[in-house]
Amino acid sequence: MKDLRKLMIVPVVLAWMLSAGCAKKQIAAAPPQATPTPATEARNTTPAPANTPYTPPANTNTATAQRSAYPDKATRDRIDVLLARISDAYFDYDKHELRPDAMKTLQADSAELRDILKDYPSYKLVIEGYADERGSDEYNLALGDARAKSAKDYLVQIGIPADQLSVVSYGKERQVCEEHNETCWQKNRRIHIVAQNKAA
Repeated sequence: MKDLRKLMIVPVVLAWMLSAGCAKKQIAAAPPQATPTPATEARNTTPAPANTPYTPPANTNTATAQRSAYPDKATRDRIDVLLARISDAYFDYDKHELRPDAMKTLQADSAELRDILKDYPSYKLVIEGYADERGSDEYNLALGDARAKSAKDYLVQIGIPADQLSVVSYGKERQVCEEHNETCWQKNRRIHIVAQNKAA
C-alpha cells in the first residue's frame, strides 16, 4: 500500500517541477526593464494631442513672415476683380466731399476687400485723385488730393487698414475723356483705386 502511494506521488511531484521550470524560463526570457530617467519620465507624461491641426511655431524667420504677409497670385487676382468692380467714384464740380452715389460705389465689394487686406498687411492700395481740365495745375492737384483723401477716410471707416491705403493726385493729368463739355468733365472728376505694385 505504501509503495502504491509513493508511485502516485512521484508523477504529481514531476508535474509540479516541470511547471515550475517552465515558469522560470518565461521569467528569465523577459527583457530587462530600463530604469526611467527624469527626461524619459517628462517625455512620457505629456500625451500627444489627438487630431490637432498643425500650427507653425511662434518664432518664424523674417522671410517666412514677409511671404505670408503678401498674397499669392490667386488672391491678387481676386483683389484685381474686386477693384475692377469698385468702379470710379465721381465728384461734383469744385468739390471733394463724397456724394451718396460715390459712397455706394466705394462700398460695393469693399467688405470682402477689407477681409483680404487684413490678412496681407504688406499688400497696399493707392487711391488716385483726379480733376477736370478747368483751373490751374496747382489747384487741380490739391483738389485731386482732397478727393483721394475723402475716399481713403471712407474706406478706413469701412474697416480697411489705413496703413494699407495711400493717396496720390494727378490733378487734370491722365484724363479719361478729352471732350470739352460737362459730360466729359464729370468723368474726369473722380478717384480710382489700384494695387500699389501696379501704380508705377
